[in-house]
Amino acid sequence: MIDPDWSLYRAFLAVLTEGSLSAAARSLGLTQPTLGRQVAELERVLGVALFIRSPQGLKPTDAALELAPHARAMAGAASALVRAASGAGDSTRGVVRLTASEIVGAEVLPPILAAFRPLHPGVAVEMSLDNQQQDLLRGEADIAVRMVRPTQDALVARRLADTHLGLYAHRRYVEAQGAPATLDDLRDHALVGFDRETPFLRALMQRLPLGGRGFDFRADSDLAQLAAVRAGFGVGFIQHGVARRDPDLIPLCPGQIGFQLEVWLVMHEDLRATPRMRTMFDYLAEGLTAFLATSQP
Repeated sequence: MIDPDWSLYRAFLAVLTEGSLSAAARSLGLTQPTLGRQVAELERVLGVALFIRSPQGLKPTDAALELAPHARAMAGAASALVRAASGAGDSTRGVVRLTASEIVGAEVLPPILAAFRPLHPGVAVEMSLDNQQQDLLRGEADIAVRMVRPTQDALVARRLADTHLGLYAHRRYVEAQGAPATLDDLRDHALVGFDRETPFLRALMQRLPLGGRGFDFRADSDLAQLAAVRAGFGVGFIQHGVARRDPDLIPLCPGQIGFQLEVWLVMHEDLRATPRMRTMFDYLAEGLTAFLATSQP
């Protein structure tokens, strides 16, 4: 077997992600016939069928699903190679790819990065918002902000502080529905939260005297939950540092319930010698530490 060209794997991943040749071709800037030939060539070289046509589009075969994590690892490595080359020979230029949770990436990091930009205008930033941890060892990102302790070896990890969360509602909601004075009063209020039960969520719900009821607004996106609270839908948990930026978000039941998450800054140990990575890492550590100081109870 000859080694297939990387472009064939890229075509395979695009079809796997998009679900159709037309959408995959658009995502790669190719024509549909060209992309179809690349997928067919990969199937020929590997000797397996990768997709089956169905009314819903192209359905991956078992062989495709088995190949997918390896192809994604190749894509991560290829992306990391391009980012590494982007700063070759210049300590202050190149691409840095960051990954963080939705709230941290959308609410916390942008002001920090905006202040970083005038100091290092040659550094371009890529941002991946994902509550699932991306694999730094595979090159899926360069620097990660994580809310749990890293467990992989070969990582440089710095624990910054804890971020604390409490109950909040928008001023419009409080004016219309009143503010709960105690946790028992939450039974009479609309609650905003998660749509998937996890061990963390079960433990949290046990601390809320809700009489077995669940959330009135459920979303698998932290940003959607935050938007619902800001829109006046109901009561939800928000990081203090995020909520305190908006004077219309009113803290509820202060001191009666809350929880905290560890905040870690992480990168691959091989990147410590790359000046732009080290500079970004140190700047993020300083900026996040300052933010976390505003997120205490």
